[in-house]
Amino acid sequence: MTRLPAVCLIANPGRRHRILELAAEVERRGFPGIYFPGSGDISMAVSLAHVTNTIEFGTAIQPIYVRTAFDMASAVGYLHEVSNGRFRYGIGVSHEAMQTRMPMPVGKPLADVREYVAGLRAAEKSAGELPPIVLATLRNRMVELAVEIADGAVWANSSRRAMPESLSHIPDDKRNGDFFIGCMIPTVIDDDREAAAAVVRKTMMLYVTTFPNYRNYWKAAGYVEEMEAAEAALAAGDRDRIPSLMSDRWLSDCTLYGSVGEVREGIEAWFDAGVKTPIIVPSSTSGGQAKAFEELFAAFAS
Repeated sequence: MTRLPAVCLIANPGRRHRILELAAEVERRGFPGIYFPGSGDISMAVSLAHVTNTIEFGTAIQPIYVRTAFDMASAVGYLHEVSNGRFRYGIGVSHEAMQTRMPMPVGKPLADVREYVAGLRAAEKSAGELPPIVLATLRNRMVELAVEIADGAVWANSSRRAMPESLSHIPDDKRNGDFFIGCMIPTVIDDDREAAAAVVRKTMMLYVTTFPNYRNYWKAAGYVEEMEAAEAALAAGDRDRIPSLMSDRWLSDCTLYGSVGEVREGIEAWFDAGVKTPIIVPSSTSGGQAKAFEELFAAFAS
């Protein structure tokens, strides 16, 4: 029997009541966690604390440059208390392309994250006990920092085959203990494998074309040819050619798509690679988030 993954829910404007209903359904069906992207406002987490009872939930991730550590310590301390310890506070530096819009000054990622976590800890006396702090990671130095100062690490769009090497930077006692190890995985379930691949390619297109740190990570994971070809197309102003340069081997390594059986086998492969909490980010070939969750629920109905 396939182990159940956690899921990503996004509270889109105009559909927030429906998203909370979906959250309750996710819990009822036995999925182990709900994670959502943070943008400075973590109102969804407060709602999740009250519409669910047992499931873990958290941010994946909250950019540290949006609100001060002292301010956030009070908010997440409250969440930790009212959720009875179910909330995980995932934080990170976001991406260079987005940092220009951040209200707080941006410095060096490792130093800024270290300082932010120290600020959270310093505010704990007045804020109350803090939730587990999870760092957004990609490269090994951030993984090592998570081991040093945090309670977990979460990846997004990462290479499954590179994961064992990444996890080798986490000591065995933490990997086998309560240290959170998660990964956000774009997922489309459809028997039409090519249609499903087209949807996840569209999702991954943003990361390939916008974020050099991701391209460098994927090069280190063994996809030099694909990333250099994409960079050459970008330099030539030929963005339309990039989807054809995103090979199936790369796409299958970083996302999940295809039939129910293929996706369930892929989830098991992520567990086997050492990820304790695969986090499915569902999309659909025939609808929006609600449709994607219908397909996800059907895939794990038995």
